[in-house]
Amino acid sequence: MALTIDFKSIDGSMLATVGGKAANLGELTSAGLPVPRGFCVTTDAYRAVAQADELASTTPENARRTLLETPVPQEIRDAIVAEYRELGDGGGSGVPVAVRSSATAEDLPFASFAGQQDTFLNVVGEDAVVDAVRRCWASLWTDRAVSYRDANGIDHTTTYLAVVVQRMVQSAVSGVMFTANPVTGTRDQIVIDASPGLGEAVVSGAVNPDHFVVDGGEIVEKRLGDKKFVIRSLPGGGTEHVEVGESDEQCLSDGQIHALAVLGRKVQQHYGSPQDTEWAIDDDGDLHLTQSRPITTLFPLPDNPDGRAHVYFCFSLAQGLERPITPMGRAAFREIAKSALEIVIGDPKSKSYVEAGERIFFDATKALQSTVGREFVTRLLSVMEARSSEVLRGLFDDPRFAIRNSSPAPALKRVLRLGRRFHVPVTAMKALANPEKAVRNALLLEREILEKSAALSIEQALQQCVVPVLPRLAPTALIGFAMLGLVGKVVKTGPGELQTVLRGLPNNITTEMDMAMWDLAQEIRHDPVALRQFQNGERPAALDRFLARWGHRAVAEIDLGLPRWSDDPAHVIGVVKNFLRLEEDQAQPDAVFARGAAEAEAMIDTLARRAWGRGWFVRFALRRTRLLAGLREYPKYLIITLFGALRKRVADIGAQLVAADRLDTTDDVFFLNFEEMRSPQGDLRSLVAERREVYGREMRRRHIPRVLLSDGTEPEAVHHGASVEGDLVGTPASVGTITGIARVVMDPVGAHLEPGEILVAPSTDPGWTPLFLTAGGLVMEMGGANSHGAVVAREYGIPAVVGVREAVTRIKTGERITVDGGTGAVLLEQPVDVSSGQPNA
Repeated sequence: MALTIDFKSIDGSMLATVGGKAANLGELTSAGLPVPRGFCVTTDAYRAVAQADELASTTPENARRTLLETPVPQEIRDAIVAEYRELGDGGGSGVPVAVRSSATAEDLPFASFAGQQDTFLNVVGEDAVVDAVRRCWASLWTDRAVSYRDANGIDHTTTYLAVVVQRMVQSAVSGVMFTANPVTGTRDQIVIDASPGLGEAVVSGAVNPDHFVVDGGEIVEKRLGDKKFVIRSLPGGGTEHVEVGESDEQCLSDGQIHALAVLGRKVQQHYGSPQDTEWAIDDDGDLHLTQSRPITTLFPLPDNPDGRAHVYFCFSLAQGLERPITPMGRAAFREIAKSALEIVIGDPKSKSYVEAGERIFFDATKALQSTVGREFVTRLLSVMEARSSEVLRGLFDDPRFAIRNSSPAPALKRVLRLGRRFHVPVTAMKALANPEKAVRNALLLEREILEKSAALSIEQALQQCVVPVLPRLAPTALIGFAMLGLVGKVVKTGPGELQTVLRGLPNNITTEMDMAMWDLAQEIRHDPVALRQFQNGERPAALDRFLARWGHRAVAEIDLGLPRWSDDPAHVIGVVKNFLRLEEDQAQPDAVFARGAAEAEAMIDTLARRAWGRGWFVRFALRRTRLLAGLREYPKYLIITLFGALRKRVADIGAQLVAADRLDTTDDVFFLNFEEMRSPQGDLRSLVAERREVYGREMRRRHIPRVLLSDGTEPEAVHHGASVEGDLVGTPASVGTITGIARVVMDPVGAHLEPGEILVAPSTDPGWTPLFLTAGGLVMEMGGANSHGAVVAREYGIPAVVGVREAVTRIKTGERITVDGGTGAVLLEQPVDVSSGQPNA
């Protein structure tokens, strides 16, 4: 049994684990990469010593002890010693080596595991090398490695460890090099951290290293560290930490920096993806590559066949979805985008719609290169997703996106054409003249769309029924907001006074849904039979009635591939349980809503009196605002209603594929596209399994860029405004100030919010809004003043700030915070023990 493999071999021998899969180390040297000589103790050796099932069933401490106390089998020991002697060119066993861990769960597409297992430097002697190999095996079961696998959903019983033994490079200077900028995502930049001595000082963070950034052939950044510590090899083995005092000289020459950049590009080309490498330069000035792994934190790039610079805006994130969108969900949006692009710009083959990371982006390059486009897109986003608007504005001075079309004529022609096609002026005027009738006509669209879609294929329904909803309904709601804006011009208003008019709006379908959920809870509370059924996990008739009306809604509902509440009512059940926990004398959401409506009417009277002779106009305009502005939510509601009907049709096809033994479950169909689900033959299981694996990987991604450039740069990571230390700043969304306990919620399903707690969320869609009924305030990372969460927060009269950078990471559950919905400030105060309500010591 070959347990070790010479790095020098070019005969196709494989190292068991590099990047989680086999890699030919011989190719590295033949590719011109300066890899130190060495050998690998493969996973076969680890398996001969360790019983993975037994180790996984005990504590990490016991697993480590077991491996350290288990004798190394003689066959394995002899093989290690023989290979070690060869590293000394057959002349003895005193050569210093580095002993490194390489696990099968390491360097995966979604997790690097960097530093989770141990490395031992300057190991000298046969016994010492064998012992270091054993300690590497044991390091697979460190607390940090076990918790890291747990966090990433990796089965401990399927994880094994290889050990790489390399000749030690006695480095004069060493460090790490990323072949793409890990902070900004820029693929063209090489980032180098360097310090004298062994690289452990840089890797472990023990030293403040020199920092260099190479862009193309130019060193664009130099930031020198103090380099107070140096780690050096000891003559008989082991290392020492030496304090050397501060140094203000760079430890690499410019020539060495450029040589490292050349090496980095070679490594990236060899592996086909950006790499996180470790390197060393010895006393003779020779450069060595000691380690390479993929950079797993970079967001994948959309396809860019023309090679030019592009700006991509993340549509799915702006809609409140941090999670990936299922293949069927993206297939639906491709059909919608095709129709929208044909209607708006007359080109169904436009490349404006793109996908990356299982998410939806739109190419905003042409908009930024147009005077009208810049104004339209950034103004629109300022009320939908304010931070994205700020990021795009930050690109205005980038020469790659300089204005190429300053004439407003093409845009004006397009607007006039669309206005005529969808009768926008007529619709708006009718709404202004008779808002009650306009509302009635809007509410009739639901039946019309469902009846029309039933006679069409799924693709045709998406193309013909979704896109027209917005131009048919938007003018009605926009007239309401336009009237609000006009009043602001006619009469002087104070902070938040116009927002007060928007409280408790009628004709808001999302508010109607929330109130229906509250009514459901009250019906169950006051019906002993229904309450007993509900507490026993049964479904009372009241819940079935609610689902019959609202079951097509869902959390993350714009994804056609995700279950609706009628498929899985767990979220509704969780919300109702929260409502049932409220005491009878606590604030009733319906009363809160009614009070908001009364405050709005009172504000109309106040503003009308303030307007003197124009009071009649103020009343006229604001009454139309009250009647029409609530329809803002209705276009999305109609689209989701259609999605609910289409999802049932897709599920029926999935059931047919299961019956034909081509899929395992009906839900598997949502990991196909329309063409694949209608394919006449073939087993689809392997395709679904592959898609589910990618989807699961993207579910674990922790950060999604709002805006992404085609070179990988995330502009928000480069250009972002500084806030006052200790405070967060966002976009004012709902006036008012509240101080309370923060509750960070990443997923509304199963979430619990105590009355008065401040909801802190990455973003929200209608599936979140039942939580608003008990929330004292709202802080969101995403959104603008007219985003969904902001609108609902205003209607419920709770202070809200949206578009707050890093809100869910900088604010902790139990922390006392103050939310000022008028200024957009979030003040961080004092952590509180949420179980006792008392400040932490």
